[in-house]
Amino acid sequence: MIIGEGIRLRAIEKSDLPNFTRWLNDPEVRCHLEMNTPLSMGQEETWYKDVLTQPLAAQPLGIEIETDDGWLLIGNIGFRNINHRNRSAEVGIFIGEKDYWNHGYGSAAMRLMLKHGFENFNYHRIYLNVLETNPRGIRSYQKVGFTEEGRLRDDCYLEGRYVDVLMMGILRNEWQERMKGDKA
Repeated sequence: MIIGEGIRLRAIEKSDLPNFTRWLNDPEVRCHLEMNTPLSMGQEETWYKDVLTQPLAAQPLGIEIETDDGWLLIGNIGFRNINHRNRSAEVGIFIGEKDYWNHGYGSAAMRLMLKHGFENFNYHRIYLNVLETNPRGIRSYQKVGFTEEGRLRDDCYLEGRYVDVLMMGILRNEWQERMKGDKA
């Protein structure tokens, strides 16, 4: 488990799949994930079985927050496209529980994941792709230190139109400088 203040990242469990399926079938959640079709519980179970065959570093983690009633699963986060030679990885995140949007939990989870990637996996660069139609996500990524590295024009067809995909990244030394600033 990766523990922060009032938030933690933990291995996902089969019992999490109903939440994932519910979230991914919600058009408001799905619209920022480059997904445009609903999925079934069977499809999510197949995804889960495949995830378990991946190296531990590539398995997504559940995002839980501490509430008065205990820990509550609100989303997931994980590394993929891990390149050991270049020491880089892509990170993906989503907060599925809409009641917890705009409370800083995505940024807090991303900070924990960056720390995990840079300190435990020795990554040099962590990157992500985000749709231009996701200003909340873009602000969150900028807040934790990601910078725009490029733009794939008209890369994603979404709700009847093409949208750009922004490529964002953060380097280990940039992250370390931010950590020094946070301790000051």
